[in-house]
Amino acid sequence: MGNEVRAAEVRMTVEGHIAVISLDNAAKKNAITPELMDQLSKHLTEFDDNDDLWVAVLDPAGEHTTAGLDMAKFFGPNATAKPIPDDQVDPLGLKRRCRKPVISVVHGITYTVGIELMLASDIVIAADTARFCQLEPKRGIAPLGGAHFRYLTRTGWGNAMYHLFLCDEFSAQEALRCGFVQEVLPYGPHRERAMDIARQICKAAPIGLRATKAAAITFIEHGEDAAIAAIPHIRQQVFASEDFKEGIQSFVERREARFQGR
Repeated sequence: MGNEVRAAEVRMTVEGHIAVISLDNAAKKNAITPELMDQLSKHLTEFDDNDDLWVAVLDPAGEHTTAGLDMAKFFGPNATAKPIPDDQVDPLGLKRRCRKPVISVVHGITYTVGIELMLASDIVIAADTARFCQLEPKRGIAPLGGAHFRYLTRTGWGNAMYHLFLCDEFSAQEALRCGFVQEVLPYGPHRERAMDIARQICKAAPIGLRATKAAAITFIEHGEDAAIAAIPHIRQQVFASEDFKEGIQSFVERREARFQGR
């Protein structure tokens, strides 16, 4: 019984205001099937739609983030892949994106779609075991999940083209140098560090955090003029919240704020 292989699935557990979402196909180095991608999308949608959940931590089970897509199930003659519905969060952030902070945890093999999933999140915490490779052109294709532009926004043209053209494997320290990941820790403690960061983020007002992310996305997608034009709406949104009143009151009373997300 102890040698049974657990069925591949994506699980979500909740700690306070934090949703921990774990893709588990560890027996196959977390290869991602269409079914797993759909489960991941549904959990991210549940997280995004629940006002009591403020931060998500994506923490793949086992020692590896993912070896990539299960190619046969996405592109083979018997492929089962279907488009992510427009009303669900797209894990790759190519359509509907999470409005809230998302932290990615990476370790071991983090190839192709694994990099694209982490670059669709906001903060990445890596184990020193992590190794990365965007190797699609070596398979006769090209990155299809956002690498072609998110490498640029994270690390600039030269570093982006260096790794996209070489299709090379690079280390966690190189990923840190490039800005793909924000911290590198020993394997194991890196998971607790991601949770610690999530807990710290939960001390801030969630409405303010969502407004901040929305404004940042506006700039990336539409430029500086659009980001400036969005400021009055942001001001109206946050000033009308109960959390704004609590933030001012906590400052006056010199205590830590107790935000409610409304």
